[in-house]
Amino acid sequence: MVALGLRLALPVALFLLLLGGFASGASSCSSASLGSNRVYATCSDLPHLSASLHWSYDAASGNLSVAFVAPPAQPDGWVAWAINPTGQGMDGAQALIAFRQPDGSMGAGTYSIKGYDVKEGPIAFETSDLAAEQSGGVMRIFAKLKLPSGTTTVNQIWQVGPSVSSGAPQPHDVQPANLQSTGKVDLIRGATSQSSAGSSTTKSKNVHGMLNAVSWGILLPAGAIFARYLKTFKSADPAWFYLHVTCQIIGYGVGVGGWATGLNLGSKSKGIQYTTHRNIGISLFSLATLQVFALFLRPNQDHKYRFYWNIYHHLVGYTVISLGIANVFEGLKVLSIDHKWTVAYIIAICILAAIALFLEIVTWIIALKRKSDDSKPYNGVKHPLSA
Repeated sequence: MVALGLRLALPVALFLLLLGGFASGASSCSSASLGSNRVYATCSDLPHLSASLHWSYDAASGNLSVAFVAPPAQPDGWVAWAINPTGQGMDGAQALIAFRQPDGSMGAGTYSIKGYDVKEGPIAFETSDLAAEQSGGVMRIFAKLKLPSGTTTVNQIWQVGPSVSSGAPQPHDVQPANLQSTGKVDLIRGATSQSSAGSSTTKSKNVHGMLNAVSWGILLPAGAIFARYLKTFKSADPAWFYLHVTCQIIGYGVGVGGWATGLNLGSKSKGIQYTTHRNIGISLFSLATLQVFALFLRPNQDHKYRFYWNIYHHLVGYTVISLGIANVFEGLKVLSIDHKWTVAYIIAICILAAIALFLEIVTWIIALKRKSDDSKPYNGVKHPLSA
């Protein structure tokens, strides 16, 4: 009986431990150690860069006590938290930035940001009790700010960087997590939210990636498979041609949509460039456009230049497919999305490759069989088409 009780108790105990672990993970900011002298009324785990914000706010006086906690991008990097009184981006932000000083101690300063120019000096809010510390792999900024009377919400920006040079923070990464670290803080309700600009950009990037993955990465390779293998079967003529053209035209049309969303994202992200992804995209779109217009110049089957047009068509076509697949992987790397999406695309490409390999074997078997049949004599005479 005792043994049975222990067997039943063990799963329950494990469940309670797991439940406790999930509960603590869901409220990690409340368990953060900020020192016995620093107690805040509210805290919130921010959605990016493993950061959290703690604050106490007196609406009547406008006094805001704040603590920002985040791991730097590198051990000798920096962390920053800012309020932007004029917008939701970096331009105009009034920042608190902390990093290790040349003497090895932690220090924090106030910085005003204009465009991409970060200057140390007084900010728009009266600041006191500014301090910083580092332990356990994270940096912490503490400060008291005097906000205008009646303030209930503020635009916040937070960031981490990899290095400091000559006492100045060096540029941060331009990964999605860095670019999306903006939002609002409701000082009264004790809540934070990501800015609509950040979520809109994320949505545009996802649409851009989806359109390009479907067009250049799936439809165009599928169209090439139709053209190369189905025409081997006499019963599939001319269906293979229409399937091929349909796939390529739809793929190109969807690709134009992906190209347009990419241009739109580029116009919204001045100074941020993914050079390899962009250069492959330009080459890919140019060659694909050239390929589409070349359809209008396709000579007749028995034209003397048809042989050369076929060489051009195959060469450019396979180049477009290769560049398309390569750029999909480059885009997935830029997006830094969940690894499962990269795995899903790899599986899709492997399925297409397996189909192509199977059809390659089948078509070779059919071709060899036809060659064998064509060489068989008819009534002692060699088949007239075997020459």
